[in-house]
Amino acid sequence: QVQLVESGGGLVQAGGSLRLSCLASGSSFRLMGWYRQAPTKQRELVAMMSSDGTTDYVDAVKGRFTISRDYAKKAVYLQMNSLKPEDTAVYYCYGRRIITESEVWGQGTLVTVSS
Repeated sequence: QVQLVESGGGLVQAGGSLRLSCLASGSSFRLMGWYRQAPTKQRELVAMMSSDGTTDYVDAVKGRFTISRDYAKKAVYLQMNSLKPEDTAVYYCYGRRIITESEVWGQGTLVTVSS
């Protein structure tokens, strides 16, 4: 069974930090990254990293968030610093499998930033 399992969400004060983790099982992924969805808003890309190390970030998090991957562990991480209340959302791990290019989503982890 192919799945992505996130961890690391929680409640943090503005200016604080959190680190999200996502562990994959059942497949290898060409792309891995993070999306988020705030209440009443559409899901948006936060950060993505390809297997060649190329990264992409939404402008709102550039300079504050860092995505990384551990290929041996089939994991992707999101280090979030200088968190703002507007970062409050459910964060979803995303993966695009090698060969099939099919997409896989995690169940989501809630990040709440208090002001």
